[in-house]
Amino acid sequence: MMVDPFEVRMRFTTQLQHLSASVTSSQKAAHYALRYRDLDEDLHSCILEQLERNNMNNRANIMSFIEHFCEMATKEDHLPYVRMMQRDIIRVVDAVVPPDGTGAANVKHVRRVLSSLQSKEILSAESVTEIDAALKDREPHSAHLDFEQEEAPEGSARSKTGTPRNPKAQGMRVDKRQIEQRIEEDRERNKRLRESMWTVSGDDADEFAKLWDEVSDIGEDDFINAKEEATERERMAETVQDVRV
Repeated sequence: MMVDPFEVRMRFTTQLQHLSASVTSSQKAAHYALRYRDLDEDLHSCILEQLERNNMNNRANIMSFIEHFCEMATKEDHLPYVRMMQRDIIRVVDAVVPPDGTGAANVKHVRRVLSSLQSKEILSAESVTEIDAALKDREPHSAHLDFEQEEAPEGSARSKTGTPRNPKAQGMRVDKRQIEQRIEEDRERNKRLRESMWTVSGDDADEFAKLWDEVSDIGEDDFINAKEEATERERMAETVQDVRV
């Protein structure tokens, strides 16, 4: 049965608009895109469009989706999706963390996703290093926190420090619901991050190698401590034996 490309595009767009920080949400959208891989270029353009049209919370969620999407596309051996994302990754980052500072809250999240994509060999170390250098100028700083205006005639565009405000930021209001939603989604992302830190493959050899790498080399102090502990155990054993006698 023939599918309607317009309908596929609209359904995928809706999924992107309603993404949350949960893994299930990202995987559902990724499965949908892979199901209609014949429309890969069209669906990739949907991702870019939604990144540039939605609020910063949604853009952060789409960034998380991209991580899962590229991983799943690689596993299912549909590399065109991955190649298009590699090609447009700078455009993606610019949308999630715009140069004007409005996406400063997303910098940390973007860095984590980029690091993950690099570890999965989806992005090169050179690309990640280049993007990370650009992100340094977009990190949160005190200038982004000065939202109060001194008393002045209506229409004044200066802060308490007397510094002219960014005209793009002027008049920008963050909805309370968006703030609460962002807090909840950041909690979900941090929860997943903590879980991933404890994830092991299930192979005892891998777990042993990990533990072995974390243990420091044996030094002279270790032998001295071991000898002292052995002497202490012998002394305690003699004491117990004397008490029994």
